[in-house]
Amino acid sequence: MQKIEIIKADITTLKVDAIVNAANSSLMGGGGVDGAIHRAAGPQLLEECRTLNGAKTGEAKITKGYNLPAKFIIHAVGPVWYGGHKNEEELLKNCYLNSLKLAIENKIKTIAFPSISTGAYRFPFDRAAKIAYKTVLDFLDLHPDIEKVFLVVFSDSDLEQFSRVIQK
Repeated sequence: MQKIEIIKADITTLKVDAIVNAANSSLMGGGGVDGAIHRAAGPQLLEECRTLNGAKTGEAKITKGYNLPAKFIIHAVGPVWYGGHKNEEELLKNCYLNSLKLAIENKIKTIAFPSISTGAYRFPFDRAAKIAYKTVLDFLDLHPDIEKVFLVVFSDSDLEQFSRVIQK
């Protein structure tokens, strides 16, 4: 069975143990995926996020899923792209690693990631896709407890581009 699957979907509708939120450092909601997750989860999510004291870039924190089909939301703060001169690739890798570590700690078997930092934070999609895929693949080799990881994109063109990147 393939443990990693790239899919086009609305991450807020997925029936998995956890979804990952491409969060900002306040964890209080924002635009894009972050805003959609906060709207779909309901006001209790914001209440819980207020107790977490934010997160630094590359870190991840976990909350309940509230009104989502997912039991948990893992909030990962991705890096803003500054041309690759501010350790952005390592910080993005840490988003995936720290999210997966939280998954193991919370006995999460299925998890869905959005394409972290590729929207408003302008991380080049091809680079982000390579980092996401390789980081998840390497982690799963060492942690077979996670049964399925979905890498979720929002458009057909992103799906084609992601598939092309990982075939290289």
